[in-house]
Amino acid sequence: MPWQNNNGGNGGPWGSGGGDGPRNPWGSGPQRPGGPSGGGNKGGPDFDDFIRRSQERLRALPGGSGGRTSWLYIVLAVLGVWILFTSFYRVDAQERGVVTRFGKYIATTGPGMHFKLPSPIDVVTKPKVEQVSTIDIGSTDASAENLMLTGDQNIIDIAYTVRWKIKDPEQFLFEIANPEETIREVGESAMRAEVSSATLNAAIGPQRAQIAEQVRIRMQELLDSYRSGVDVLGVDIKQADPPAAVDAAFKDVSAAQQNAQQYMNQARAYSQQLVAQAQGEAAAFDAVYAQYRLAPEVTRKRMYLETMENVLAKVDKTVIEANGVTPYLPLPELKRRSSAAAAVAAAPEAAPANQ
Repeated sequence: MPWQNNNGGNGGPWGSGGGDGPRNPWGSGPQRPGGPSGGGNKGGPDFDDFIRRSQERLRALPGGSGGRTSWLYIVLAVLGVWILFTSFYRVDAQERGVVTRFGKYIATTGPGMHFKLPSPIDVVTKPKVEQVSTIDIGSTDASAENLMLTGDQNIIDIAYTVRWKIKDPEQFLFEIANPEETIREVGESAMRAEVSSATLNAAIGPQRAQIAEQVRIRMQELLDSYRSGVDVLGVDIKQADPPAAVDAAFKDVSAAQQNAQQYMNQARAYSQQLVAQAQGEAAAFDAVYAQYRLAPEVTRKRMYLETMENVLAKVDKTVIEANGVTPYLPLPELKRRSSAAAAVAAAPEAAPANQ
C-alpha cells in the first residue's frame, strides 16, 4: 500500500504510533481505563471523546434531544413578533400608503389601519398628499440675481415662489426621479417663456398677476405630460425689478412717468370742470330764453336791471330825476372821508412817541 511507512506499518498518511494499528490524524490521546486501546496514551486529545461528551451535555438541556425543541420555540417566537410588527401599518389623514411587493407597486391605501405581508416582502411608503410645499426660485437679495429677457429686449430680475402638493402618489413616487428638482426646472422654464412675451413695463407692473397665472397653467400642463403626479396650486411673484446696475436710473424714469401721468390727470380733471361749468351756463341761458319767449318785455327789463346792478354795485352813484337835479347825500364817500381825516389826525400824535 502507498500509505505504508518505512517501518512496515499501515498507519496511513499520518504514520503509526509503533506499528500496533491505524491512527487518526489527531492522535489517539489519553484513553480512559478500559478504553479501546487499553492503557493510557500520552498523545493529543481524542476528538471522538470530545464529540461524545458534547452530545451528553446537549442531552442534559431542557426539552430533550440536545435542546433542539427550545431553540425551535425561540425561533418561532421571534418570527411571530417580526410578523406582528411588520404586517400592520397606520396611515395618517394627510398621507396615503403606497404598498410595493418586492419593489413592484401593489396598491394605494387611504387613512387608517391596514394589513400587508411582512417586511421585506411588502414595503409601505407614506407620502403626504395634503401638505402644501413651496419652492423658491430666484432671490430678493441683490447679490443673487435671476435675470430674464423680456419681449422688448430688456432684462428683468425676477424672484417667485411655486406652491404645489402631491396629486397622485403612485406617479409621484415612480414616474420621476427627482420631483422637487423637476418642479424647479419646469417653473423656471415656464416663467422664462411668459416673460419673453411681455414688455418690461408690463412685467413689473400691471401684468404681474396675469403672468403668474399663465406660468401656473403652463407648469401644470408640462408636469401632467411627465406624469409627475403634482398639482401646482399657484405662483407668487415676489420681485420683478430691473437689474441692480440700472435700478437707480430706472427709478428716475419711473418717477418722471408717474409725474407726467399725474399732470395729465390734473388736466383731465380741469377740463371736465370747465365742461361742466359751460353746460350749467348753457342750461341757465336756455331757461332764461324760455321765459323771454313767454314775456319779452318783462324779461328784457329784468335782465337790464340785474346787469346794471352787477355793474354799478361798487361805483359811486348820483341819481338825477327827470325834472331836475335832486340833492343826493353820498354816504359811502362821507364815510371814507371821515376815516381818512381821523387817520391824519392820529399820525402827528404817534410821531413823538416813536422818536
